[in-house]
Amino acid sequence: MLIEIGHVEAIFRYPVKSMGGERLEVANLGWHGLDGDRRLAFRRIDDRSGFPWLTASKLPDLVRFAPQRREDGAPGDLPTHIRTPDGEEMPVFGAGLAAEVGRRYGASVQMMQLKHGIFDEATISVIASDTVHEIGRLAGRSLDVRRFRPNVVVRSLRSVPFQEDEWLGGVLSFGEGEEAPAVTVTMRDIRCSMLNLDPDSASPAPEVLKAVVRVHQNTAGICGAVTRIGRLAVGQTILLRAATEKRERG
Repeated sequence: MLIEIGHVEAIFRYPVKSMGGERLEVANLGWHGLDGDRRLAFRRIDDRSGFPWLTASKLPDLVRFAPQRREDGAPGDLPTHIRTPDGEEMPVFGAGLAAEVGRRYGASVQMMQLKHGIFDEATISVIASDTVHEIGRLAGRSLDVRRFRPNVVVRSLRSVPFQEDEWLGGVLSFGEGEEAPAVTVTMRDIRCSMLNLDPDSASPAPEVLKAVVRVHQNTAGICGAVTRIGRLAVGQTILLRAATEKRERG
């Protein structure tokens, strides 16, 4: 049985890994997450590890770079330019942008495009606004939901923090009907130091991550795998098919 748990409060997409996000009213959910999400990333040229991508954990200023899209640019969901923290707009694949990021980082970098995106754990992340508010209360500050870098923010019918744990193993459907996009909830979202960074100034607030570690085993929100593609929109009803029902049906 499908149970209504809330509605879509906000949708975010992050075209360049660790850079600022875009708030959307509608988005297409494909097999590899939101179209255009984390399809670009800076590669650390001299890094030979299995994860050569430059992230805000290594360069906090990355969150202050903002993807821009010019109307006369290439079609699709990718940005054409990036606005730097100093307010200058540079072409995404231009040498100037790579030089600016490399200067701040202290080593050479190269912008890369990957067809299916660059994700840490899963292709879609979801968090309830009540969870964000509770973490803010515990940390003693008002938190911008952008710190959590979710794809979908849920306004729940029940005002209960960390209720996302109850969704584990279940399926979230966005909208009603057989064609509604759906995500199977695979794991709790493990948090890192990016949670401490103010999305506008990149100033750190270590008490935020400390609160999550202290009260919820360093997790907040959930990650999932897309099991049905389709259109996401702010205001859509969100329905849950619980994991227990899936086992009974199986």
